[in-house]
Parts: sequence; C-alpha cells; structure tokens
Amino acid sequence: MASLVTESRVDDTVVHPAPSKRARRLFPWVVFALTFALLLSDYMSRQVLSSVFPFLKLEWALTDTQLGGLVSVVSLTVAVLAVPLSLLGDRWGRVRSIVLMASIWSLATLGSAIAANYEQLMLARVFIGVGEAAYGSVGLAVVLAVFPVYRRASLTGAFLAGGSFGSVLGVALGGALAVQFGWRWSFAAMALVGLVLVVLYRLFITDKKLDAHRVDDVAEGESVVAPGGRAKLRTLFSTPSVIAAYVGSGLQLFIAGSLFAWLPSYLNRAYGLAPDKAAGVAAIAILFMGTGMIVCGAVTDRLARTVAIRKWTTAIVYTTASLVFLGVGFSLPHGGAQLLLLAIGVFFAAGTAGPAGAMVANLTHESIRATALGTLSLANNLLGLAAGSLITGILADEFGLVGAMKIVPIVAVGALIALLIGRKYYARSLAKVNAAGTR
Repeated sequence: MASLVTESRVDDTVVHPAPSKRARRLFPWVVFALTFALLLSDYMSRQVLSSVFPFLKLEWALTDTQLGGLVSVVSLTVAVLAVPLSLLGDRWGRVRSIVLMASIWSLATLGSAIAANYEQLMLARVFIGVGEAAYGSVGLAVVLAVFPVYRRASLTGAFLAGGSFGSVLGVALGGALAVQFGWRWSFAAMALVGLVLVVLYRLFITDKKLDAHRVDDVAEGESVVAPGGRAKLRTLFSTPSVIAAYVGSGLQLFIAGSLFAWLPSYLNRAYGLAPDKAAGVAAIAILFMGTGMIVCGAVTDRLARTVAIRKWTTAIVYTTASLVFLGVGFSLPHGGAQLLLLAIGVFFAAGTAGPAGAMVANLTHESIRATALGTLSLANNLLGLAAGSLITGILADEFGLVGAMKIVPIVAVGALIALLIGRKYYARSLAKVNAAGTR
C-alpha cells in the first residue's frame, strides 16, 4: 500500500507539516475535481469554434480551408510545444504552470470573442494552443502525484476522457449560445468559465500543498524510483517498455482520431443521415468512447493492483477488441448488426489511454513525470489524433470513405505489436529504472 510522505520540492529546504487525516482524504479529490474541470474548459475553448463555423463563414466570407486552418493551428501548436512546456512545468512548478496556462487559453478565448477579422482570430487560436499545449501532461502529473500508484490507470482514463466530454459540451453550448446571442458570446462564455476556474484553482491548490500530500511511488507488487533528486532527461527513452508505451498508445489513438473526425461523415454517407442527425449520433459515440476510457482504466487498476504486468495485458485486450469489432463492423453491410459491433469497437477504441498513462508514469521518475506525459501526448497527437484524421481523408479520396474506414482498424495491429514488446520487457525495464541514479 502506498504510504503518505512529507516532502519538500527539490532544492527546497522547507519541510511542510504533515496534513491531517481528513485533509489527506479530501485534498486529492479536490485536486482531481479542479484539474478535471480545467481540462473540460480546455476542450470547450478549443472545440467551441466548430459550432460557430456557419456564422463565421457567412459574416467573413471564409472558405472551408480557412475554417479548417483555425482548427488545425491549435493541434499543431500543441504538438510542437507539448514537450518543452511540460519540461518547464516540471522545473518551474506544476501548479504555477497550470494557472498560467489556463489564464493564457482563457484570455485567448476572450480575444477570439472580440476578433475583428480572420487574422486576429487565427492569432487568438495560436495562443489558445500555447496555453493548452502542456496542460494535459502537467495536469495529469499533478493528479497522479497525490493518489496511490494502484489508481493510476483509472485516474488517467477518467482524466483524458474529459477531452471527449469537453469537446461535446463546448460544441453543444457554443451552438446554443451562438443562435441566441451571436457567435461572439460563445467564445466569451467559454473564457468566463476558464477564468473562474483559474481563480478557484489558485485559491485551493498550491505547489506547497501538493508536496505535503505527495505519495510514495511504491505499490504492492511494483516498485518505482523513490522521490527525491532530479532524473536525467534521457530516462524518458531509456527502456524498451516506455518506448513501446509511447508508440502503442499513439498508434491505437490513430483509430480514435479517425473516428473523431470522420464518423459524422460516415453516418451521413453510409446511412443517409442529415448532417445534424449524423453529428448528433457521432457525439453520442464520442461520449461512449469517453465512458470506455473511464471503465477500461478502472478495470485495469482492479486487475493490476497486485500483478503489475496486467496493465499491459488489459491494454492488449482493449486493442484486440477494437481491432476485431471495428474491423468486422466496418466490413458488414449497413444496418443494426453493423451499428452494434461499431458501438462495441468505439467503446474500446481509446481504452488503452488509461493503462498507457499508468505505464509511462511507472517507468519514469516523478521529477520529470509531466515531461514524460508530454512525450506521451506528443506520440498520441502525431501518431494518433492528427495522423488518424489526415490519413483517413487521404484513403477516402482513394477508396471512398466507406472503404477507408474498413482499413483504419488495421492500425491496431501495430499497436498490438508495440504493446506485446512492452509487456515482454516490462519487468526488466522497471528494474533498470529503479537502478538508475538521479542528479
């Protein structure tokens, strides 16, 4: 069982008093709730743009390429800055970094509301990407620091699922506000939500409080480098298993990225659904995928609590399930049987997110954990979310969208190979991490 320790930050000579028993129970959940709420704000600010596309296109006479550029510039900025800004968060202080990042994306979202032209809106979107670039990795590192190791897959899955929920919430609320009050109020409302959460976060969470509530990196059946000292950055890639976790997670999220981008169009073209109905069904599917991330993470933690290698086993099962159900589903004739199999496949499509985050956390030292999770985020974006939407579009031009979606699940084979390699070398990789010195 992980034990609580009283610990100061690196190079900090102040020893913080041990928190009370009630505080030890309550504070971690306050951290999770506020950090998760900010993640919702993150994706609400990012995705609200999609709900106002028709208004922007009409008012500024924009092309679809220009509208798409407003979306892609955020993902590109996040991919480029995720690792360096995660490293900054590890060095400068994670809570201070979170407050700064959330302030930047909230103010940039407010800037979107007052943009006078396309160029100003594009600049605001760039700064939204700057603010959001490292939030997922630094925020998750903050959450994992105050919970026992045996809850990591559950917390990672639940935390990352916030992206799905925030995206749907941002589009739904943004569309409703745009119709009632105009598109600028859609951005303004998201900015206000973010700024209120920034104030609450600053009031209730500090780096000193996190240090006082930090838990040991030790769990039954699994040992990780104990806190203290600063790990060398090369340990981010020092073992076969951690590299396999990056690659396996990224390749599996290729499928999720494809579903995010193309499922509405697939339902429109394959089933003849009107665009609004297709989007509604796709939104339900995205929520179902987010639910799968939470459930798969919880199941992993339950099964792997005493046998650590089961994290890899469950990830392999989730990847296999997505391969089988989506592969067979997209190959079937359109109808009820196809939709049932696709629903099951969607549920498991991102189920590896929780186990992968737990694997990376266990295979890297706490002092650089945000940087490690930033590296995982980079792999998830470049190999997964960004590549999935782009390559599926290229395949659709060549084979049609229905044909392209039959090919997409095959990417899970690559994820399976990476996960099998990671599982094979996991014990040896953990031993190497534990034996590595820090500076």
